[in-house]
Amino acid sequence: MAFIPKRVKYRKAQRRNRAGLATRGYLMNFGEFGIQSLENGWITNTQLEAARVALTRHIRRGGRVYMRVFPDKPVTKKPAETRMGKGKGMPEFWVAVVRRGKVLIEMEGIPEELARTALRLAAVKLPLRTRFISRSTMAG
Repeated sequence: MAFIPKRVKYRKAQRRNRAGLATRGYLMNFGEFGIQSLENGWITNTQLEAARVALTRHIRRGGRVYMRVFPDKPVTKKPAETRMGKGKGMPEFWVAVVRRGKVLIEMEGIPEELARTALRLAAVKLPLRTRFISRSTMAG
């Protein structure tokens, strides 16, 4: 399962601002446990896929996983040893823009200890600092 959009309106996007807090997607909506971002940044499609694989391998069939971010922003690169100018480079990979507070992954249907270890394995694959959250901690 590759994390890339089926189609986009524009092939190349501007980089834009990464600062600020998540104004949406900061509450748990689907699962019982999850990981929340503590930093702003980009998560690439390969990093997300690595986190998903690590998570699902650890829980082995039990529970349900909800990926709350999707890489829908193309990042372009110019070829190595190319002179300045001559336009913008070709899209190289896809990223999800993540702001502080955004819930990245949620899961349910497994005990808390298993969820904690599985989400820690997934968090190691991501380039941002994260924290473990549960519905009980979000409510209180």
